[in-house]
Amino acid sequence: MTERADTVGIVGAGAFGTALGSVLARAGRRVVLWSRDVEVVDAIARERRCPRLPAAALPPPLVATADPRELARQARFLVLAVSSTDVRDRARELGDVLDGSHIVVHAVGALAAPVGGGASERVSQVMELGLPTLKIGAIAGPALPADLVEGQFASIVVASVFNEVVAEGRRLLNAPPVLRVYGSRDLVGVELAAALAGVYTIALGLGDGLAVGPVARAVLITRAVAEASRLGVAAGAEARTFAGLAGLGNLLVRASDRSADYQLGRRLADGVVTADAARTEGARAAQAGVELAAALRVRMPVLQGVAAVLAGRLDPKAVATLIGDSVAEAE
Repeated sequence: MTERADTVGIVGAGAFGTALGSVLARAGRRVVLWSRDVEVVDAIARERRCPRLPAAALPPPLVATADPRELARQARFLVLAVSSTDVRDRARELGDVLDGSHIVVHAVGALAAPVGGGASERVSQVMELGLPTLKIGAIAGPALPADLVEGQFASIVVASVFNEVVAEGRRLLNAPPVLRVYGSRDLVGVELAAALAGVYTIALGLGDGLAVGPVARAVLITRAVAEASRLGVAAGAEARTFAGLAGLGNLLVRASDRSADYQLGRRLADGVVTADAARTEGARAAQAGVELAAALRVRMPVLQGVAAVLAGRLDPKAVATLIGDSVAEAE
């Protein structure tokens, strides 16, 4: 029982899940990584590397399995690290094997994809419906997979309305000197801050690609945090969360070529709009954020501008006008 309580289960062998597993295993933490892809599981067992992130060393404290029941049996604390498009399916699968003793936090930096044309939801809302446990939460912050793999300093916040979830997240995920973990009770704020950080990362990539300059860039960041916090407060979150690790901290670290959202913004600035433009989590969060802002009657011009560019309704160069408007508002 003690081994189960001290084991971290990771759902998904994508970049972040694999990188997190690598950091924890290198720190001596026992990790069970669940992938539905048997070939990925076999590669980890055979080569101690994941084909989806081969740079990440996966030492023996980490084991991989394709059996969700084995994951549930071996680990009480789970991290859901999958694409926002897969959240509902994975929650249903986990719902068949978990029980009320499990703790599940997600690392999904977007809102869950809608069903049948319905509204997008926060990932924790989907988890509440699909899982048999009430002990749920989220993790977010400036922790890029590449940085974790390379041993660069990273930090996340674990958020939940339950103190036990926060305490266990901090105990099990803290892996200094590489990964520092902080706690928050503002689950709504952390989820929205992380999702919107991806959208504003696209805006920064777009602005940098258009060479708007450092002053306009600084104002854009300031206005982005202000916009996000307005939406968060309207949704029941705390404004200060958006200036913390999940919001501002997340945004500042993502605004580099190591982030798919930032790269997308740069491509948009170059006039390159391809079919994969909507495949980053930030792009998915843009339209969902616009819908939420409309429902809550919150004005968010930068968010709306990014969504319009992604949808092909606005010339990417028009973002310079949005940034100029933000500067005027700041004055």
